[in-house]
Amino acid sequence: MVLTKLIFSFVRQTSHKTFIMAQWVLGHKIKPQHVSGDYDLVIGETPAQTPGPPPHHHTAFHEVFLVTHGEMEFMVNGEVTKVKKGESINLPPQSVHSFSNKSENPCKWVNIHSPKGFLRFFEDLGVPDTEDNAQQKSVDPEIIQKVIQTAAEYDMIISL
Repeated sequence: MVLTKLIFSFVRQTSHKTFIMAQWVLGHKIKPQHVSGDYDLVIGETPAQTPGPPPHHHTAFHEVFLVTHGEMEFMVNGEVTKVKKGESINLPPQSVHSFSNKSENPCKWVNIHSPKGFLRFFEDLGVPDTEDNAQQKSVDPEIIQKVIQTAAEYDMIISL
């Protein structure tokens, strides 16, 4: 038991990528999950009336959202679709997409990117959940500008 606590403490202190905390990214709360496969998995929650990221596409990533609570509106290649609890949406590479929660209730979801690699975007541009006003900080104009300037480095090609 003592050894387990010591190892956990060491891993937590030496590698932020090994122990990933919940973060706020562009107004959405995400909790990255560790997986052994060649994909990234996050559990997310979007407060009511929260816009999403700017329309964008990925050249290499396949992406899937599964809504587990509430509903989310997705724009994919110019078409708007409402995805409700228990439904999913598949976003192949090159599909221009965005999402938002226009409802009066929070939405919870699971997001997968394959192959592994997009998690770096959340790690680098997210605001730790433990910070005061983390959600508000995650949509600060300075953060938005940084996302726009660096998005392509994460295979997030913004379509303005």
